[in-house]
Amino acid sequence: MLILAFESSARPASVALVRDGKLLAQSTSVSALTHSRTLLPMAEDLLKNCGVGLSEVDAIAVAHGPGSFTGIRIGVSTVKGLCWGANKSAIGVSTLEAMAWHGLAAGGFICPVMDARRSQVYNALFRIEDGRPVRLCADRAISLEDLAAELAGYEESVFLIGDGAELTRAYFERVGIPCRVAPDNLVWQDAWGVAMAAMEKVPVSGAELLPVYLRLSQAERERQERLARESADQ
Repeated sequence: MLILAFESSARPASVALVRDGKLLAQSTSVSALTHSRTLLPMAEDLLKNCGVGLSEVDAIAVAHGPGSFTGIRIGVSTVKGLCWGANKSAIGVSTLEAMAWHGLAAGGFICPVMDARRSQVYNALFRIEDGRPVRLCADRAISLEDLAAELAGYEESVFLIGDGAELTRAYFERVGIPCRVAPDNLVWQDAWGVAMAAMEKVPVSGAELLPVYLRLSQAERERQERLARESADQ
């Protein structure tokens, strides 16, 4: 199966081409440029350099959340458009599950953490078994205090991946949770992880591909608060 994968849920923009679990090519940028300017040119150059046409791709995968609301929308919209234009199937995968693939060499417990602001991280827990990450809990937005309490019974050091790794490490060290932070080449999520997470998932149509935010955006929260105040004043 030949998968073209996209990752835009945080600061990195990444595109990868993977055939049957083997990486053919990957392009990643952490330049902080707008993903809407970088994703498609990166994909076009990658396919051209590999001598592969979009028509040869079996499915197009994307990290559909959690993560940056804007980044997720850009990635999902890009893949929906490509699927519609090329009549291809889409595969949406959890950003956190894709990140967990970076823990293969580390082994043990893998703890992807993305800074979700408001004193929370987006997180899920995985364990490496038989050369792949096995999910231990659902994706969630969780406070570092609650995450540390959950991990307090773990005897092994947990492997931290993601833009929330350093702030999580600092908190864990204060409360005595053993942990390791992924090296720079693994700490950021990328499209290879997206492709690997997509390998065993059922493709859907581009129209069925939807973002997964886990919680309301700031605008939606403010609107609900305003409506609640107006209702209370009546």
